[in-house]
Amino acid sequence: MKKIIFTILSMAFVAFIIPLQAQNLVVNGDLEVWNSDTEPVGWDKAESITKESTNVHGGSFAARHTSGDGTLDFQQDIEGIVPGTTYTIDYYYLDNDPAARTRIWSYWMDESNTYLDDDAEVLRPGTYSEDNADWMHYSQVLTAPASATKFRFEVRVYKQDGNLGGSVFYDDFSISGDLIIKPEPTNYPSNFAAEPQDIGVSLSWTDATGEQLPDAYLILGEALVTKGLNFDLPVDGTPVANNLDISLGYIAWNVPFGQETHVFSSLEANTTYHFAIFPYTNLGENIDYKTDGAYPETSITTSNMVALLNEPFDQDLGVMSTYNVVGDQEWSHSTFGNDQFARMSGYSGGALLNEDWLISPQMDLTNMQSANLSFRTAYNFDGDPLRLMVSSDYDGQGNPNDFSWTDLTDQFDWSPGGYEWAESGILDVLAYANPKLYVAFKYTSTTAAASTWEVDWVRVIGEGTVGLSELIADAVKLYPNPIVDQICFNLDSEANVKIMDISGKVVFNNNLMAGENRLEATNLKQGVYVISFVFENGTTTHTRFVK
Repeated sequence: MKKIIFTILSMAFVAFIIPLQAQNLVVNGDLEVWNSDTEPVGWDKAESITKESTNVHGGSFAARHTSGDGTLDFQQDIEGIVPGTTYTIDYYYLDNDPAARTRIWSYWMDESNTYLDDDAEVLRPGTYSEDNADWMHYSQVLTAPASATKFRFEVRVYKQDGNLGGSVFYDDFSISGDLIIKPEPTNYPSNFAAEPQDIGVSLSWTDATGEQLPDAYLILGEALVTKGLNFDLPVDGTPVANNLDISLGYIAWNVPFGQETHVFSSLEANTTYHFAIFPYTNLGENIDYKTDGAYPETSITTSNMVALLNEPFDQDLGVMSTYNVVGDQEWSHSTFGNDQFARMSGYSGGALLNEDWLISPQMDLTNMQSANLSFRTAYNFDGDPLRLMVSSDYDGQGNPNDFSWTDLTDQFDWSPGGYEWAESGILDVLAYANPKLYVAFKYTSTTAAASTWEVDWVRVIGEGTVGLSELIADAVKLYPNPIVDQICFNLDSEANVKIMDISGKVVFNNNLMAGENRLEATNLKQGVYVISFVFENGTTTHTRFVK
């Protein structure tokens, strides 16, 4: 693909790199573009931020940050940080209000969004701004740590002397480094291979070698039920974004050089996927893919496993429901650092009497050979242990104590305390289903002691006696599975199509014509659904899918 070459004396061609002028990596750093008066374009978090047109450092607009009862953040995560590169980090702030104070509170981050401790004394100082009628300039020249791929540019506002509602102002954020255009990678990686892993595929390879090493790799995948053994190759200057929606005809993920593994989870069961890997250098309009010659590729058929329950608590409690038996405290969604989870504490000014349940939706284990349950827990403070319960007769909404539950607490590993996370291990719960099953966490506390428990990534992975492709046979091609916002399938003839959640509630029922059909699924909650097809000739078929 693109080659950058020049001639030296003997006319030998030698690859070289071109340094360009500094490039600002902050999106909308000058704060000139706003979606609304409280939402500047490009910023990930804008708590108590409003558009300002009077106190401005440059251009037409700045950001006003108003203090509240707690810390309030203004934040953007900067992609494309290159380890070892020197960056100049700048912004301007105005603190002319005695009721507010501000400071920078930023981090280098690695590819997994883990905070790095480097440069803490200047990125997270112990001092705050002071009243000044003039704009102040924050500027630091720092070298990105060896594992840094991102930078969290965050500033905060605080109340002062107990006073709320004071404001500070920001403008002209910038992170700039010398942009270098590198030539195309010399070689492809080697030993590209795939193997089934859980409900997905694990890919591995050996990093490319040669004069010009890649900055990263693009992995492309296609399901052979929808595509053939042919890829639309990436094009120089046009980055391919990460994509897990196979209904677009492909999946894609960008992996940094040096990682040598990647897992695509939650793929369609019992389906053959074809993968290829393309090394590249540079970013954005300068991205340069290697696609000449024979690129590495591999194909594999996924296992006959489906996610009956897969709750990461990424934004809320997801598909899990709560039932409060005793006490005012309840299970809630919580965040600490990069972790998000379900949390329950019976402490509020003192230990209180509580009984609270966190309950899965009903799971149908028909046609399953196994149903492996796993989760993560963390806890702190003295109190009753958290209990893991399963039921096959719960009605999904009543007081759990009015139904039969089996206590499986002793079958799992639990957090040792101190908020240390622990993996539960895996237990096959198929024997407890009839064939329906609920999984629940039961929290209790007393007036003598109330611990805090946190639960994350609750999963039940089922292995079927009949694979997904066999269930839908040749009559229906259903994809993707899991779905994101659309369900796609082809019908050979007109059919009545019905979708039910795992409680049996019908969420869609309509007659559809032959050919390709796409159903919107954005309003469906996360969980497992059954889709059935009744054709004009009286034949029927059905299968599950996961949202």
